[in-house]
Amino acid sequence: MTALLSVTGLRVDYGQGRRVTPALRGVDLEIAPGEIVAVVGESGSGKSTIAHAIVQLLPAQARVREGEIRFEGHDLGRTRPAALRRIRGARIGFVPQDPSHSLNPLMRVGEQIAETLRRHRDLSKKDAAARAIEILGEVGIPDPERRAGQYPHELSGGLRQRVLIGIAWSCEPALVIADEPTSALDATVQRHVLDRMQSLAAAHGTAVLLVTHDLAVAADRADRIVVVEKGQIVESGTAASVLSSPSHPYTQRLVAAAPGLNARRLSPTVAPRTSQASDGDGPLLSVVGLAKTYGSGTQAVRAVEAVEFSVPRGSTFSLVGESGSGKSTTARMVARIVSSDAGTVTFDGTDITDLAGSALRQLRRRIQVVYQNPFGSLDPRMTVERIVAEPLQAFGVSRAERSAAVRGLLADVRLAPELLSRRPTELSGGQRQRVAIARALALRPELVVLDEPVSALDVSVQEQVLQLLVDLQAEHGLTYLFISHDLGVIRQVSDRIAVMKDGRIVEQADARQIFTEPAHDYTRELLGAIPGAARA
Repeated sequence: MTALLSVTGLRVDYGQGRRVTPALRGVDLEIAPGEIVAVVGESGSGKSTIAHAIVQLLPAQARVREGEIRFEGHDLGRTRPAALRRIRGARIGFVPQDPSHSLNPLMRVGEQIAETLRRHRDLSKKDAAARAIEILGEVGIPDPERRAGQYPHELSGGLRQRVLIGIAWSCEPALVIADEPTSALDATVQRHVLDRMQSLAAAHGTAVLLVTHDLAVAADRADRIVVVEKGQIVESGTAASVLSSPSHPYTQRLVAAAPGLNARRLSPTVAPRTSQASDGDGPLLSVVGLAKTYGSGTQAVRAVEAVEFSVPRGSTFSLVGESGSGKSTTARMVARIVSSDAGTVTFDGTDITDLAGSALRQLRRRIQVVYQNPFGSLDPRMTVERIVAEPLQAFGVSRAERSAAVRGLLADVRLAPELLSRRPTELSGGQRQRVAIARALALRPELVVLDEPVSALDVSVQEQVLQLLVDLQAEHGLTYLFISHDLGVIRQVSDRIAVMKDGRIVEQADARQIFTEPAHDYTRELLGAIPGAARA
C-alpha cells in the first residue's frame, strides 16, 4: 500500500552558531491510510518535533537541516505557505497538547469549529454553525447546542480536549496528528477521549499519528509503535511486538517503568519499603465528617461531604478519583490551606480544624505540601538554593545552618550540589519536582501531602520520583497523604486507598484489596480505565 505520509532522513536543529542542539538526527517514518501509529519517548526525545515538522509549525529557533516530508505526493518542505494553509485543517488535522492554551478564550467553542468549516469547506455561516453543533455531539460532548455557545473556560479539561478533536476532524482530513492529547486528563476521561478519536478514525478512514510519553496509551490504541530517543528512532514495530518483546535497552526501560502497563501486576516496579506504619499511640492523622461547599444559593457546589479516614504513622494513605471528586479539596483542608465547613481534622492527637495565628504557623513545620506542577510552584526568579532555604529562613534558621541544611536536603533528594545556583527554568521536570520535595522536607515535617506529584512527569521520571519518595519515607519515618487520579501510580506506593466520587468516599480498603477485590462499581470503572490494563 502506498504511504499516505513519508518522512525520510529528517534532521532538525534548535539554535544557531555554537548553540546548535540537534533535535532530530535522521528520522524515517511512514504512515499508511487508516493506520494509527504512536510515537513514544520521554520529554526531549524529539517526538513532538517530528509532529510539528510534519505540519511545518516548528518554532522560530528550529531549522530543518535535511530530509523530506511527503504527504499525498506533496513535498511539504517545498510547498508554498498559502498551499500549506489549505492542507492544514482540510487534509491534515492537528490536536495540540494543552486545550487551555490552544482554544481562543474570547470565542465560543461552536464558533471556533465553525470558523474551520467556513475556511476549508466554504460553508455559509448558518450551515457551519449547525455542523459545529453536530460535531460537538460526534465527539461525545453532552448537550452540544448549549455547549456550542459557551467559552472554553466554562468547560472541563476533558470537554475542551474534545473540542480540539472536533476541530481536527471537522473537515474529515486524511491524517490527524495528536500531540499528547490526553496527558492532563483523568483515566476515565482519557479513555472516553481516546475512544472517540479511535471511532472517528475508523468511521472516516483517517490515519492518526499519536504522540505520547504513555506506553500504556500506545499499547491500547496503536497499530504500530515508533520509539524515539535523543532524536533517533531506536525501535519500531507492531504494538504487541514492541511492548511484549522490546529489543532496545531504552524501550526496555520505558516498558519496565510504565505504571499503566504494570498496573495489575502484584509485584510493583518501585522497590517496596519495609512498612513503618504504627498505630500503637493512635493515628497521626484522623479526619471525621469533613465537608466543604463552594459558592452559595443556586451556585453552591458541594465539593466534599462527610469524608472520614485515618492515617497511621509512617504509612501512605492515598485518595484517588477523577477531577472534581473532592480529593484535592480534602488534602487542602487537612493541610489547613483552606478551611472546612464541618467536621474535624485531628493531627497527632490535637484538633487542628480551627487553629489560627501562631499555632497554625507552627503547624506548618509539621505538615508540608508537594504540588502537581513543580514549575508553577517554584519561583522562577529564585535559585535552587534560595527556594530550598526559604522555609528555613522563615522559621529563623541562621544563614550558616541554612547553607549546610540545603546541601544535605539536595543530597537527600539525589541532586548534585552544582544545581544550587540554577533556576527552575534550567532544570528538567524531574529535577524541579525533586527541588519541590527538598523544600517540603526542609523543616523535617511528620506529614507530607503529595498532590498529584508525578502526573506531569514522563513514566521513567515518575518511577524515579516515586522510588525517591519511598526511600525518603523509610529514611525519615515520613507519613504521606498521596493524591492522584492515576491508579497505576497509586498501586505502587500505597498502604491504604480511599476512592472518592462526587465529594464522598465510596470505598476504602488496603491497597491490595482495592486492586484484587474492588467492592464498588466506580472503583471497578477506574480500574478498567487504566491505560494498558487490558494487556496486563
